[in-house]
Amino acid sequence: MSGIREALCAREERELSPAAFRSSASVGRESYLEPDPLRTDFQRDRDRIIHSKSFRRLMHKTQVFLCPEDDHYRTRLTHTLEVSQIARTIARSLFLNEDLTEAIALGHDLGHTPFGHAGERVLDRLLPGGFRHYEQSLRVVEKIENMNLTFEVRDGIVNHAGAHQACTLEGQIVKFADRIAYLNHDIDDAVRAGIISPDDIPLMLQNVLGYDHSERIATMVKAIVKMGTDQGKILMDEEILEAMNELRELLFGIVYTNPIAKGEEVRAEEMLAQMYDYYLKRPELLPDVYAVRLSSDGEARCVADYISGMTDRFAISAFKELFIPKVWQGPSE
Repeated sequence: MSGIREALCAREERELSPAAFRSSASVGRESYLEPDPLRTDFQRDRDRIIHSKSFRRLMHKTQVFLCPEDDHYRTRLTHTLEVSQIARTIARSLFLNEDLTEAIALGHDLGHTPFGHAGERVLDRLLPGGFRHYEQSLRVVEKIENMNLTFEVRDGIVNHAGAHQACTLEGQIVKFADRIAYLNHDIDDAVRAGIISPDDIPLMLQNVLGYDHSERIATMVKAIVKMGTDQGKILMDEEILEAMNELRELLFGIVYTNPIAKGEEVRAEEMLAQMYDYYLKRPELLPDVYAVRLSSDGEARCVADYISGMTDRFAISAFKELFIPKVWQGPSE
């Protein structure tokens, strides 16, 4: 096993673009870890994320459709895997660091709430200072699960959304890959649900982006690879970027605010708001793991951490336990 990690780092030096971020150049972790003999630091981060509880819970968190029973609708986990695949393809094509890209992609949504952006809206309204899922993803890896990840992975996670840009090209790739993934798989799911038809996408956009799921993703990915890294940042061809933004606006009009797709969100938001208020008044009922953080983080922050970590199913079950009376069974004979 001696020298495997060194050989991996040497391969990065030899094969990656000068613009790629090398594992050996990492700023490091908040707490020192002895280097792993078989993995670079970014490969180690990827594995820590995959083995985390928060990653597993993504399987039962909403992407667009709340608690879908059909096996073919996307969840937050399948979204994450699609982002990772798209991001790795772009990174590989540009000879950037695929391991760093993958780690950021796999961790980017760890802080997402149950019931998708409906849950995020509730906590953003109730939590003093607001709630943003990308900031919560950073909190998950730094505080809640204490993964002790490298600076570059944490930077990419917190900057995959919002106004700021990641400090590495690999992190910037994930920001594009996230949008490419959700735009295309949300169309696919909306068509499956009968909410829209493929014909609802204007022919003008189809002519530019492609006529089906695969063609659109390929067009968007190629539009990034085409631009290269010479300008020191990740860019997309302007024509494709403009069409992609128009597609996004279209989906906001016909999918993301669709009363059929989003009809249950009001009830989901009310449910989470009631639980937030309940635990805020009774923080002693939070799981024991939060007891040590109540004094340092405060009740509101701990309640938000607990609720944001719930899956859709667990949130519904917890609400029933707290607020729905149980049917009296009578004494057993």
